[in-house]
Amino acid sequence: MAEISILTPHHRLKGYLATPKGEGPWPCVIVLHDIFGLTDVTRGHADWLASEGYLALALDLFSWGGRIRCIRTLMADLSAHRGASFDDVDAARQWLEGHQHSTGKTGVIGFCVTGSFAILLAAGHGLSAAAANYGPVPNDIDAILGGACPLVGSYGGRDRRLKGAAARLNGALELHQIEHDVKEYPDAGHSFLDDHKGLIGVLGVVIGATYKEKDAADARGRIRAFFASHLA
Repeated sequence: MAEISILTPHHRLKGYLATPKGEGPWPCVIVLHDIFGLTDVTRGHADWLASEGYLALALDLFSWGGRIRCIRTLMADLSAHRGASFDDVDAARQWLEGHQHSTGKTGVIGFCVTGSFAILLAAGHGLSAAAANYGPVPNDIDAILGGACPLVGSYGGRDRRLKGAAARLNGALELHQIEHDVKEYPDAGHSFLDDHKGLIGVLGVVIGATYKEKDAADARGRIRAFFASHLA
């Protein structure tokens, strides 16, 4: 495991690279953090993927400038479906695929706001699979999925802000005949895969975004099987 930096067309980004045990080559996964940035939770997601045999890069999208400025840029780029944030991920994919232990196949996984980012990255960004976890579904979802890579999505039935999101995403993927696995967990809320501690964890309880161990385990199992099918 190592802290690294990657030069993109716009700036230099920090990141956390989790490497599987043994000898490669390995398929790769770009791990995108939630709105709280590159926390130990995101590093944990990268470590879990590395334990499954993936070269996992947790990219710190907020490391190029002040946090507020970085968040505003990310949100503006997601709204426009283009911009520096997309270029940063493209640069990370190219960096991973140029790694001496890479097979050249890369997927992406996102959480919360970057769950939506993962959906937007599924088409036109050279990825072989995408995992979107409780990410808002873009309003123009039916128009942006042409040529998208296979996608696995996980949502909480008690996530009031994303009511109906799983059904909308599933319907759009079916319409475009894209291989997919979308599931809504009835008893889970938002961020049920993220076991945040401290102040962030307390805030999660207040807004109904808490870790759900049983559902998280099931979602990880589905992601594991989906990535194995499309990346390994």
